[in-house]
Amino acid sequence: MSTSTHAATTATILIADNDISNRQKFAEILEGQGYYPITARDGAEALDIFTSKPTDLVILDVKMAGLTGFEVCRKIKGNPETRLIPVVLVSGLINANDRIVAIECGADEYLTKPVRKDEFIARIRSLLRLKQFTDDLEIAETVLFDLALSIEAKDPYTEGHCARLSIYSVELATALGLPEEQRTALRKASIVHDIGKVAVPDLILLKPGGLTDEESRIMALHPTVGERICKPLRSFRAVLPIIRHHHEKLDGSGYPDGLKGDAIPITARIMTTVDVYDALTTDRPFRPAMSPEKAFAIMQEEVARGWLDGKLVEQFKAIMEKK
Repeated sequence: MSTSTHAATTATILIADNDISNRQKFAEILEGQGYYPITARDGAEALDIFTSKPTDLVILDVKMAGLTGFEVCRKIKGNPETRLIPVVLVSGLINANDRIVAIECGADEYLTKPVRKDEFIARIRSLLRLKQFTDDLEIAETVLFDLALSIEAKDPYTEGHCARLSIYSVELATALGLPEEQRTALRKASIVHDIGKVAVPDLILLKPGGLTDEESRIMALHPTVGERICKPLRSFRAVLPIIRHHHEKLDGSGYPDGLKGDAIPITARIMTTVDVYDALTTDRPFRPAMSPEKAFAIMQEEVARGWLDGKLVEQFKAIMEKK
């Protein structure tokens, strides 16, 4: 719903309150600060406006008839596409329980009436600055995702690879009971894990046959190059180990660091597992796609060699057999 093209002083702010005098008061204050206010008479109208117009911040009265401010806040914060838009809840009652409910709803701020003008302006400015940082971060992530997908698009044999890895890795992480932070990291890493291949010449990247020793050396640089590309983004902190270590092997024969066993992060081992499976079950220039049964048989051989994590392979096999 948000748009990063709005400057901080021209942000669009939605105000929802049953009381017209409250709506007008907030609108006048915001207009005086250079913002663009839109008003709604109740929660239902607020949601209609919110879904139809780009909105940078939402101010909701708690005790509205019909949909309350709490309910509207839950809908906004419950949608992954809009949950980062700041929501301010305003109440005429000083109620400790309301503050708790506001936190549970995901509200970014809770104010009580009568609201002091200087405090109100300061809180709005602070939230909009934070939103601008978030918008900039989303733009940076989008650029990286687009770059990674453009690399995938160079090779017709890898079409859909990133999307499949996202599904596979999150399913495996969920089955293992990993927390949301690690599942989110895997979802992002599924797209950018090979972004370092941007530094690999196409003659090597798209070569249909085997690579020479020198070509293999160049190809093996892509995990560290990918880590370096993504490192400036703090939101990618949990993604970086997956990018760097998804070509490590349990016996220490992988690259770039020759890590062994549990020294390889669990998220990287998950990515390795699903990456190998997808490579085996999709067409390649030198062979057709293998059946899942054949792919898992080969993966078990790699487990025996000390390359793959046997527990992860077995868990992933159980997941795929249920499909």
